[in-house]
Amino acid sequence: MLPLVIVLGVLAALLVWTLATYNGLIGLRVRADGAWSDIDVQLKRRYDLIPNVIETVKGYAAHEQKVFAQVTEARSRAMQAAGPGEKAQAEGALAGTLKSLFAVAENYPQLRANENFMGLQQSLTQVEETLQGARRYYNAVVRDYNTKLSVLPDRLIAQAGGFTPKEFFQLDSAEEAKTPKVSFS
Repeated sequence: MLPLVIVLGVLAALLVWTLATYNGLIGLRVRADGAWSDIDVQLKRRYDLIPNVIETVKGYAAHEQKVFAQVTEARSRAMQAAGPGEKAQAEGALAGTLKSLFAVAENYPQLRANENFMGLQQSLTQVEETLQGARRYYNAVVRDYNTKLSVLPDRLIAQAGGFTPKEFFQLDSAEEAKTPKVSFS
């Protein structure tokens, strides 16, 4: 009778461990999806601000049509990008075109003094800071999730459960360095 109790105890422990590991993986996947959703919200806020910035700059620098078209096109590509890798590439291109737009704005002192423009700058700066924090959180959760998928014995549960690694949201460091500075003080 004792060997049967030991075998049942080991099986019960194995079952509890399997369920705990599986639920842990589910929890990390849900956190990663939620963190990506937070990034998506911030990106949409940024996309909504960009047309207002363009229109404000157009009022002072209407002859800069090429820059306006580039920013609009980059915004459109970024909005249509899917997944962290594609989104990161499109965001890098958008950051570069925004830098060009703000470089144009630097040539117009009246524009820099415009309250609407200054408010848009401040809003864009806040969105960029929030986005950076959301990106760090997302990447940390993805790191934990992907690590759990890779280590034994959790890997066995992950493979049986059909869990797949998630992609990090990393901007190219060269593109990240191009992120527009929106302070004209």
